[in-house]
Amino acid sequence: RMNDVIEIVPHDSRPTKVSIVTLYEDDDYIVVNKPAATLSNGPRSLEERLQRQAASNWPCCVHRIDKDTTGCLLLARHEEALEKAMQVFKRHDINKVYRAIVMGTVAPGEQTIRTPIGDESAISHVRVLDSNREASHVSVRIETGRTHQIRKHLAGLGHPVIGDRQYGSRSKHSAKLTKVGRQMLHAYSLQLRNPVSGGMVRAKAPLPHDFRRTLRLYRLT
Repeated sequence: RMNDVIEIVPHDSRPTKVSIVTLYEDDDYIVVNKPAATLSNGPRSLEERLQRQAASNWPCCVHRIDKDTTGCLLLARHEEALEKAMQVFKRHDINKVYRAIVMGTVAPGEQTIRTPIGDESAISHVRVLDSNREASHVSVRIETGRTHQIRKHLAGLGHPVIGDRQYGSRSKHSAKLTKVGRQMLHAYSLQLRNPVSGGMVRAKAPLPHDFRRTLRLYRLT
């Protein structure tokens, strides 16, 4: 059901596991709010945890989110749902919006980045939500889903994601940056037409605590 929360109560001798929050669920798909420091699929992943809880080989990830990126992750509950959703992604017939906190002052308004990634087309629409001399809070709607697309596009724009050690913010080390434990990138919302039933799949993941804390740290809204 909507807003169900799966709670994992650990033994004192084991590390605490972060709860998995369900954002959307129907007979074909489930959207969960992926925590940070969690793989989407593979060994010791969120997908594996959900399958273990269901005592099944399902659900399976339709797409992936970087380990240190949080937010909306779509999983299919059966084979037909997986195959049809993958076709939806290939056609780019899905609306995915991210939030990011980036270094520096991004020009106000909205701009589109079309820099190819790995010789493949990649399109990101960037809109400024708040900005100051030190950092900016932006919304990014992606038409394509290339590996590290948003992180690469924003770094190429001269505004790497704060906390992203791979694509640039390490070179702009500051006392504030040492307080940021991961890249400030969050899969904020996801919307597509259910290719099995024809209904709409809509989910929105609230900004996580560390993202909101970083907004305050850089005096952004």
